[in-house]
Amino acid sequence: MSQATATEAPTRQPMNGVNTPGLFATINAVDAQRELAKFRFQSTNRWMGGTHSRNYVSTFYGAGGDQQHVKEFTVDADHPHVFAAEDNAPTPAELVLCALASCITGGIATVAAARRIELHSVESTIEGDIDLQGILGLSPDVRNGYSNVRIDFKVEGDAPEETLRAIVEQSKARSAVLDIVTNGLPVQTTVNGR
Repeated sequence: MSQATATEAPTRQPMNGVNTPGLFATINAVDAQRELAKFRFQSTNRWMGGTHSRNYVSTFYGAGGDQQHVKEFTVDADHPHVFAAEDNAPTPAELVLCALASCITGGIATVAAARRIELHSVESTIEGDIDLQGILGLSPDVRNGYSNVRIDFKVEGDAPEETLRAIVEQSKARSAVLDIVTNGLPVQTTVNGR
């Protein structure tokens, strides 16, 4: 099966719930005007009390201008009772796992659609190992974040298992969240605008 190319956009049909004609039109538009590729996502976080906070996501910049989601989304985060907290929501570290699995899963659907492979199901279990000695300040030798992350995918579709594995690998290779968690990046912090 040949790789799909961006020039095939007019003959494409939506597949796996992915708007493949729109996908290839976007690839062509960005290829023609590379400045359209620059995006800036944002979220506003508000403390709710204790270790509970709520994130609000509604606007972003991309495709050459300010954009708006169809509605404002909220994502809560907290810590569980065993951390002496109220357990109002998943932990921020768990949300990172959710983001990673979601990013790769979305990529799997998109890559499969681009290759004209119909998917029947995609499911994953993701685990991350973390040692709280770092977060709690008990050991300077233990990192604060995950020391290891494992994702087990179960993918079924109209293609041999080898092809489905290649789709997962291509999705991993293009995953923004996998890049974020595996490559260091600067995080700039200001307090009260300074």
